[in-house]
Amino acid sequence: MAKLAPLDGITRLPDQLDSDAAPVVLVNLFTADPRDEEALIAAWSHDAEFMKRQPGYISTQLHRAVGPAATFLNYAVWESVAHFRAAFENPEFQGRIARYPDSVTVHPQLFHKLAVPGHCVA
Repeated sequence: MAKLAPLDGITRLPDQLDSDAAPVVLVNLFTADPRDEEALIAAWSHDAEFMKRQPGYISTQLHRAVGPAATFLNYAVWESVAHFRAAFENPEFQGRIARYPDSVTVHPQLFHKLAVPGHCVA
């Protein structure tokens, strides 16, 4: 089973689930032993199939780091923290977490968009 660790070293995902932010982006960094790369991708794909059927799900994209390390980044967009929380806390999803190889560490963090004048809108 994968280990869960804060992306920023401080903020645990469960601590973010009480927020009322909307919309939100889940940024999830995965690290693994390179020998477990295929198993990690298979487990992520299985989770993605579940998540895309959940209310409030918008999209997801998995990225692989350039180079030899088995490092992956998942970027998933949700209508709100409440929608993500309902999907994440669903017992069916929680049961899927055990499918990740033991070498995997998952670093999830929720983000919300910021408006920066001249560059981006919220």
